[in-house]
Amino acid sequence: MNHYVSHLEAAIDGTALPFGTLANMHNGRPIWVRYHLDKIRAAVTPDEIAKRPPSLWRYRELLPLPQYVEPVTLGEGMTPLLHCPRLGKQLGLSQLYVKDESQLPTGSFKSRGMAAAISMAKWLGVTRVALPTAGNAGGAAAAYAARAGIECFVFMPHDTPAVNQFEAQLYGAKAFRVNGLINDCGKIVKDGAERMGWFDLSTLKEPYRLEGKKTMGLELAEQFGRGLQGEPAGGSPSSAARGLQGEPAGGSPSREGWQLPDVIFYPTGGGTGLVGMWKAFAELAELGWLRASPGHPSGVRFPRLISCQAEGCAPIVTAYRKGERFAELFPNARTVASGLRVPVAVGDFMILDAIRASGGTAVLGRESEIARWMQRASSAEGISICPETAVCFDALERMVAAGEVKPDERVVVFNTGAAPKYLEAMPYNLPALDKDALDWDRIAG
Repeated sequence: MNHYVSHLEAAIDGTALPFGTLANMHNGRPIWVRYHLDKIRAAVTPDEIAKRPPSLWRYRELLPLPQYVEPVTLGEGMTPLLHCPRLGKQLGLSQLYVKDESQLPTGSFKSRGMAAAISMAKWLGVTRVALPTAGNAGGAAAAYAARAGIECFVFMPHDTPAVNQFEAQLYGAKAFRVNGLINDCGKIVKDGAERMGWFDLSTLKEPYRLEGKKTMGLELAEQFGRGLQGEPAGGSPSSAARGLQGEPAGGSPSREGWQLPDVIFYPTGGGTGLVGMWKAFAELAELGWLRASPGHPSGVRFPRLISCQAEGCAPIVTAYRKGERFAELFPNARTVASGLRVPVAVGDFMILDAIRASGGTAVLGRESEIARWMQRASSAEGISICPETAVCFDALERMVAAGEVKPDERVVVFNTGAAPKYLEAMPYNLPALDKDALDWDRIAG
C-alpha cells in the first residue's frame, strides 16, 4: 500500500470526502484526515519506529503523504523534551518539562505543519500558495515553498515582528504588510484565490498542516515512554525501543507502550497544534500503542489540555468561560505575543471540543508578565523561551498556586518558537563600560 489514508472527513458534520484531490474546507469549516488504523497496526510497531532516524517523517504511516513520494524537508528533527528541575522547583513542580520546538529548521513549530502541507501541495500539483500570518507561519511557508520550487505569497499585519518580515522575503516569498489583523490578511488570500490561482494554506483551511503539527503529540508520547517513574524524559535509545513486545495485535492499551503526561500547557492562536495533538492521542489509543492507566475507565488517561491565550487576544478563553462551542471575533486584538494575535479561529469548535474532552481549561496570561517570564524561564534553564510560551508560564504559576496543577504531576509546556525571533517583545539595554576606567563594583553587580 502506498498510503494508509482512508478518507477525508468534514469536522463540522462528518461528511466523508475523497482523498487525493485538493481540499480546503467543507461548509466553511476544517477537514480531518482519517486513516486505516487497523492496517497501520499490522504494518508497523513502536519498536520499529524507535529504530528510525529521529525525524518528523519517522511516523510516516500516520502521515498523509504516500510512502513512495519524497517529502519536502529541511531536516526537521525530533525536538527535545527537556526536564526543567530549577524552574520546576521555583514553581513547586517536581516533573516540569519543556518541549522545545525552537530547534526546528525555521525556529518554530510552524516547520512541522508546513513540511506536511507543502509536501502534499507539491504531490497534488500545486505551483502557487498563499497564506496570512501573524508571525512564524509566513517564514516557514516561504522556506518550504522555496525548497519545493513553489511560488509563495505571504500577507501579514503591518506590525508583524521584523524578523518574520525579513525571513519571508529572504526565502523568496512575495510578502506584503497589511493595515489590519491576520483575519484581514486571510480575507485577501480568500478573495484572491480565483483571480491569482493560488492554493490557500491558511491555518486549518487545508487538512495537512494539522497532520504535521500532530507529530508533536506522537513525539511526546514516544519520549514519555522512555523515561518512567519520574526519570528525566528523553531516556536512552534502548529504553525507547521496548515498544509492545509480546503484546497481542489489537487496540488494547499496553503496559509497555508509549505514555502521556498529566497536563499540557499550549499557547493557542489558530490552535492547529492543540487540535493535532488531541487527534494524535486518539489515534495512538486506538492503535493500542499507549500504556494502560490502571483504574481508568477507558484504559488510557489523556492529558488535560490547558489552552493559553494573552489577555489582549483571547477568543477561545472567552468562549470557554461562556460555555460556548464557537468563539466570537475578539475586538481590538493586541499582544506582543504575535503568534497569539488571532482574533478569530476557523477551528474554534475543534479547539474547545478538545479542551473540554480532556478535562482541561482555557486560561489567560497577563501581557505585563510576558517579558519577565521570557527572561525568568530562559535564564533558569537556558532554553530560548518565546513570548507565547511566556504566557503559558504565567498561567501555570497561578494554576499551581490555586491547586489546579498538583506538585507531582507531569507537566509539559510547549515552547513554540525561538526568543531571538521576537526582539520587540523584550527590551534590552546593556550597561556600557569604559575600557580605560573599569568600574569593577559595577561589573560585580
